[in-house]
Amino acid sequence: MPATPSPSPAPGLRTAPPAKAPAPPRSSGIALVAALLGFAVITIDVSAVNIALPSIQDSLHSGMTGLQWVVDAYTLMLAALMLSAGAFADRAGARRAYAWGVALFTLASLGCALAPSIGVLVGARVVQGAAAAIVLPASLALIRHAYDDAQARARAIALWTSGGAVAMAAGPVLGGLLTDASSWRAVFLLNLPVGALILALLIRVPHSPRRPAVLDGGGQLAAVLALAGLAFAVIEGGHLGWTSSPVLAAAALAVASGYTFCVIEARHRQPMVPPSMLKDRRVAVSLAVGFSVNATFYGGIFLLGLYYQQLRGMSGTAAGLMFVPVSALVTMGNLVSPRLAERIGRRSVIVVGQLVFLTGMLAMLLLAAHTPLWLVLVLLLPLSTGGALAVPALTALLMDAVPPERAGTASGLLNSLRQTGGALAVALFGSLLAGSDGNFSLPGMRISLLTVALLLLATAALSRLLLSRD
Repeated sequence: MPATPSPSPAPGLRTAPPAKAPAPPRSSGIALVAALLGFAVITIDVSAVNIALPSIQDSLHSGMTGLQWVVDAYTLMLAALMLSAGAFADRAGARRAYAWGVALFTLASLGCALAPSIGVLVGARVVQGAAAAIVLPASLALIRHAYDDAQARARAIALWTSGGAVAMAAGPVLGGLLTDASSWRAVFLLNLPVGALILALLIRVPHSPRRPAVLDGGGQLAAVLALAGLAFAVIEGGHLGWTSSPVLAAAALAVASGYTFCVIEARHRQPMVPPSMLKDRRVAVSLAVGFSVNATFYGGIFLLGLYYQQLRGMSGTAAGLMFVPVSALVTMGNLVSPRLAERIGRRSVIVVGQLVFLTGMLAMLLLAAHTPLWLVLVLLLPLSTGGALAVPALTALLMDAVPPERAGTASGLLNSLRQTGGALAVALFGSLLAGSDGNFSLPGMRISLLTVALLLLATAALSRLLLSRD
């Protein structure tokens, strides 16, 4: 049926131009810069410390167990406390919660830099992870409150996600350069001036609205125990044996605590994770895709770091520099994603991003000990762009699916699952990578790649089936 033509304006009359969305106030840009800096600095601490581990071991005379806790103490606290931190951001107000989190993170970073022993360093990393758990959801909620226009908000979120993705990819570079130029303590000292700058910027950001809510201490405890038990089982399963008593006990604790968490949330008057929120397909799919994408990206970066250093014999700095092209392409993908979503729809961008990511995992199956470096970089193109396309679109989709007063809760839930996905991927890959002689295993790397490829295929199918075209 042909379309009905629009009536022509009367002669001599001009039609008014279409109304444009008002430009966001200057404080919105300041809020975005503050949020981006905080997200970047806590993300760098996930990856930069990995390159500094040998220096930490020599300086503090630590064994491998201590080094593992230096990494795991931060990541696990970040993932476990994210749920309460999101609700805390809603209750305290995004600006206030963000300021408190940044201040605590900065002080904990100073504690890490001055640590005289491995035990003190691990303790400071626990505090760092707890502070990062506040900073992450509060930073996204800060953006949600700063931008009322949906398109402007989507672009701001894209910049926010690009900052985190670039920081994740650039972390190994900074870790190697700072450690070689000074010492591992410089990795933590870098956070001090950045934290001070963020707090100075927040003075010019308006106060965020607050939503009264009851603390869900039982639910938070159950969530911490569930994630801790699951992480212990996955990490130690490869070392102690999957049927060993400690691993089975940890798995049982994870299952029991997870069930307890669901029961508490269903009965709580003001739960951390409202069951009604999870009934929205947009929310459920965003959470599943966030878990899958982070498991792939964190796992891929972890695999590549070991591949460069253990299989190819590259130095930490040289291995870190190999991530520079990845960082540049991630930035471009994050900036392109919202504009692409406006043209073809968020569902298409989310699905395509995951399929590109899946292609990257399959391409990495070709990596071997003597693969030319130029070919390695070519094979990493899908790894650099797939997640960068999907994450801004799924994050914007989630923020539009919840009311503003639930922005912190939704952000905390998304980032908790994303961090959990990354932590579990690294733990599982670590178990698969060790060969019979304890060295890097190419077959183990390929099994790891196939595992996340199947996960991406599943969540891409869910995205295509459950999300509506927009």
